[in-house]
Amino acid sequence: MLMVDEVLEMVPKQRIVALKNVRAEEPYFAGHFPGAPVMPGVLIVEAMAQAGALLLFREVPDRESKLVFFAGIDQARFRSPVFPGDQLRLELEVVSWRNTRSKMVGKAYVGERLVAEAQLLATLVDRDRAQQSETPAR
Repeated sequence: MLMVDEVLEMVPKQRIVALKNVRAEEPYFAGHFPGAPVMPGVLIVEAMAQAGALLLFREVPDRESKLVFFAGIDQARFRSPVFPGDQLRLELEVVSWRNTRSKMVGKAYVGERLVAEAQLLATLVDRDRAQQSETPAR
């Protein structure tokens, strides 16, 4: 599920600002919560992680052969609910950057209201290696 609709700003190895339009027809609203739809916090974090992956992937010369995996989350806080019709502004700042790993601080806003924040870890892996690990044991 793609969680980033538009990239507004990207400073390589430093920062990304992206948008996620929260649409009422998205499937998770059917059960979260019936009659009172709220975007699940885990999907807000996923949107931040995907925006961070876009920033990381930009710096990878052989990106066709790589995948970005979400490797960790620290200090996640959910400040306010997100509803259908809202637009999330995802702002991520790089804290550390290595060849295959990055740590970013992410914040999600609706308008000027901070709705969520977290520290995110991402790791870059070879696509072939990741697919081999999915092969069932015989």
